[in-house]
Amino acid sequence: MKRIISIALIAFVALAVAGTSVWAKEYKIGFVDLANVFDQYKKTKDSEAALAEKGKAKEAQRKTMVDEVRKLKDEQSLLSDKAKAEKQTAIDEKIKVLQEFDRKAQDELLKERNDMLGLILKDIEKVVTDYAKETGYDIVLNSRMLLYGDPQYDLTEEVMKRLNK
Repeated sequence: MKRIISIALIAFVALAVAGTSVWAKEYKIGFVDLANVFDQYKKTKDSEAALAEKGKAKEAQRKTMVDEVRKLKDEQSLLSDKAKAEKQTAIDEKIKVLQEFDRKAQDELLKERNDMLGLILKDIEKVVTDYAKETGYDIVLNSRMLLYGDPQYDLTEEVMKRLNK
């Protein structure tokens, strides 16, 4: 009985060792510095410039509203007590409108920025995926996940070339 168990154990170990070479596969792995790709992507720069322009336009609108409130406050100081109270009501209303404008403008710009980021990340992901498939990569990692990556496996430059065509 011991002999049968020993033979079975030896056969199992031999099959396991032999099977490892059959099941083992070498993977082609690379990595991409997504932060760098994102920052250097032409579409990112164009989108950020457009967003900055919209922000400037909103800021100009806000400045006009703030100037109106200041003007009302200046006028208020010259009025009688009864007229000051009436003017304060108008000032309070303008301040509420200004606060609502600030909130809406911030929400709109944030939503637009998030939408832009999503589209850009989809572009980058598609280029990385297409490149990996074309060149036979099994795994492509974000460089932020790596503690170390040999520069020969860095695909960042090739991805940048394809993105900015």
